Amino acid sequence: MSESLNRETAATTGPTAPVTLEPFSQHLGALAIQYCDRPVGLGELLTATRGRGFHLLLILITLPFLTPLPMPGVSLPFGLAVAVVGARMALGQQPWLPARLLAWQIPAGLLPRLVGASGRILRILEQILRPRLAFLASDLVFGRVSGLLIAISGLLLLLPLPIPFSNGLPAGTVVLLSAAALERDGLCFLGGCILFLVTVLFFALLAWGGVEAFDQVLRHLTGDKR
Repeated sequence: MSESLNRETAATTGPTAPVTLEPFSQHLGALAIQYCDRPVGLGELLTATRGRGFHLLLILITLPFLTPLPMPGVSLPFGLAVAVVGARMALGQQPWLPARLLAWQIPAGLLPRLVGASGRILRILEQILRPRLAFLASDLVFGRVSGLLIAISGLLLLLPLPIPFSNGLPAGTVVLLSAAALERDGLCFLGGCILFLVTVLFFALLAWGGVEAFDQVLRHLTGDKR
């Protein structure tokens, strides 16, 4: 069943997939109403987004993380899903998710709250997105390059770090790159690339700070006064 679902949705998720005129907020609002009182699996959500497919799913599952506060428990399955889809895009393959991830359930009532909290961000995206910088609108850019950056962002989203912005920065990168692919917006793609660089710098600084802190603790424990 999961293979059938992946095949059905793959046909509408490539770089040349037609873009529906329905705004993001209306589409996701309808999904929130549809699943307001029961759990919903990622696979079921993917079926419901047919016509926009994996890019819309990526936006939906990363929007909740666009806050300064991290969500380590929830970021694990969502980050893994983002990384898998992005990696397949980067390799030039059709997007796909393992059956276990497709079966992962969002608790009842959570989806409407997530969509409601993200409504303002969605409306801002709807106002600024439009097809532009056509020279960037290629399979290489919106497929492989975006896929690579999305995959890396998904891996960063997986990290269980109780540090502000450790979820928000990679999630923001995924939202911008996925929205750019949906609307063929080269300028939004460039914005996603810039945010990706900021994200990588942020995590590099965290890693450097962690190494320095560990070194200081080790010196203190060993009595090294250097």
